[in-house]
Formats: sequence, structure tokens, C-alpha cells
Amino acid sequence: MVVRTSLRRRLRRADARVIIGIVLVLISIAGVWSVVSAARQTSTVLSAARTIVVGEPVEADDLRVVEVALGAADEIYAAPGTLEPGAVAARTIPAGELVPRGAVASPDQLAATTIVVQTTNAVPGSVSAGTRVEVWSAAERERGVFADPRILVADATVRALQSSDGLVAQQRSAAVELVVPRADVGALLAAIGAGDALSVIPAAGGDR
Repeated sequence: MVVRTSLRRRLRRADARVIIGIVLVLISIAGVWSVVSAARQTSTVLSAARTIVVGEPVEADDLRVVEVALGAADEIYAAPGTLEPGAVAARTIPAGELVPRGAVASPDQLAATTIVVQTTNAVPGSVSAGTRVEVWSAAERERGVFADPRILVADATVRALQSSDGLVAQQRSAAVELVVPRADVGALLAAIGAGDALSVIPAAGGDR
């Protein structure tokens, strides 16, 4: 009798272990399935087909529709049909980057404007559309004599380089179309009007 009771207890313990093992295996399978299922779910969002410089209109030709797995980040990026007509880039969006909703705004929300600056010196070859730059100014004390240069605009973005032959870096000067914070517009226009020597150089940190 004692032997049978002991055997039954061992069988119950064995059965409990088997059941627990089966439950753990099922939980593991469910977890793996959930992960795989989530990885297969993709979202339709917009990607920049070219570099869109801050202040530029964001148009259909500038965008591509792509399918990507974003998970919880789905709401961060702009989807087809979500951009307002006339929207502009609130910051430079490099080619191939998914377009964040916060990188697009209406023109009224953009605290910047475009100004063309004629530089006194050659523009570095590393400067191109989308490059963050600094504008340096040196006031002319007398004809051909200039004061020490100082930073006039600490953070501008190149929208375009205007050059007849494209060899901007080899020219003595160049016309550079810049997107400038509105707070710096007055000082920049005053420097241009006064005939100050203006230079455009890459800003610390490079492109956005």
C-alpha cells in the first residue's frame, strides 16, 4: 500500500512537470510568433527623393512612397496624403531619409527667409546645397582696409550656389543663396549695404 501511494505521488509530480513544460513551450512559441508577426508589419511612409533644403517647398516629385517596419515609431513619420498643400521643409531633409512630421511646416511657421550673399572670398568646395554654414563679416574701415572678421550669422543653410561655370570653389567670389534665421536678416542686409567683406564657411557640425 505504501509503495503504491509513493508511486502515485511520483506520477503526479511527473505529470505536473510535463504540463508546466508544455505551458512554457507554448508561451515561448507565442512570443516568437508575436515578434515575427510584428516584424512583418510595415507602414507606408514618405522618403525624400532628393535633398530638400530648409525653406524649400515639399512637393510630390521630391518624395517617394516606401514600405518600412517602424513599429511604435509609425506616428513619427509623414504618410502619403498627410502633408498640407504648400508645406515647406522646416529643416534640411537629406535624400533617402524618411520624412518626419516635424520636419515639414507651413511657410508661416518657418522662422527663416532666403537671401543671396555675394562673397568676397572663394567658397570652400565642401559647401553645397543643404550645407550648414556660418557667414563672417569684415567691415571696411577705409578703401581696401578691413577690420577683423566676425561671425555675422552663426547658422545658415545653403539653398543654392549661383555660378556661371559651376566652379564655385575656384572663383574669387560667388553668389550664395542662403536660408537665414529672420533674427539675423537685419544685420546681414546692413552688412551687404555697407559693402562689408562677406565669407561663407562650413559651420561646426557640418550638414544637418
